[in-house]
Amino acid sequence: MKKYKKIYLEITNVCNLKCNFCPETKRIAEFMSEATFRQILDQIKPFTDYIYLHVKGEPLLHPSLGSFLDISAEKGFKVNITTNGTLIDKVSDTLIGKSALRQINFSLHSFDGNQSAISKDEYIDSILTFSKRAVAESNIIISLRLWNLDEGLLTEDQRQRNLAIIQKLEEAFALPYKIQGNLSEAKALKIGDQLYLNQEYEFKWPDLKEQEDFNPGTCFGLRNQIAILVNGTVVPCCLDGEGIIDLGNIEDCKFADIINDKRAEQIRSGFCNQKIVEELCRKCGYRKRFNKL
Repeated sequence: MKKYKKIYLEITNVCNLKCNFCPETKRIAEFMSEATFRQILDQIKPFTDYIYLHVKGEPLLHPSLGSFLDISAEKGFKVNITTNGTLIDKVSDTLIGKSALRQINFSLHSFDGNQSAISKDEYIDSILTFSKRAVAESNIIISLRLWNLDEGLLTEDQRQRNLAIIQKLEEAFALPYKIQGNLSEAKALKIGDQLYLNQEYEFKWPDLKEQEDFNPGTCFGLRNQIAILVNGTVVPCCLDGEGIIDLGNIEDCKFADIINDKRAEQIRSGFCNQKIVEELCRKCGYRKRFNKL
């Protein structure tokens, strides 16, 4: 039986921000029901132990987030959440103490793409306050992401844009070293127990309007990950935010049947053999990161 390292579940496609790096979805705004969430977990249980509440949308907006985490624990899943972090003060008590919650990824670069009612200092401070609490009171892993580097700039120049945030991290956690001097080539750094900083290049979401790349390549889609959108549509990965590669819908077909269908198998086999089967995948900038796999 095929086991995935992670399955992405989009519990809502609604977001409270409009980031310039994230295309706004054209789909109908939805929030997943608890009944649907339970149904999905029952169907995917044989295929993974890890679910990621992320595709489009802001998961902290979901009014049943606490219940979803309880259901996940009941069914034996570990949960990762990716969030812009703007709502963390409102849900901090909900998140702390949930045994299913394994990791929270904060996309700190979200702030720069928006006009906000709060200052950048307030935004970062609220996330750092929660991070400290999470480390002290739980086993939650915190990943602070700055995925806003520009491949066209010199390394030192491009990292200057994040310097103010990085200095706040150094002060908040009383680090005895300068972060910039310790970031590895992988651009990731453990800065404390359960606490990580990750800098990465900004990427373009796949788009059928982009130029097609017919070069050999691979991806993790359908090899160790897959995604389910809020309306039940199954897609190969978390970057198909519009459901263009529609493999089927769990409302109509069993998840097990969808992933073993001909189209899914062709995509998976193609990636295993350096062949990009789908047009959207040939127009995905993120996939190019895996060309050396």
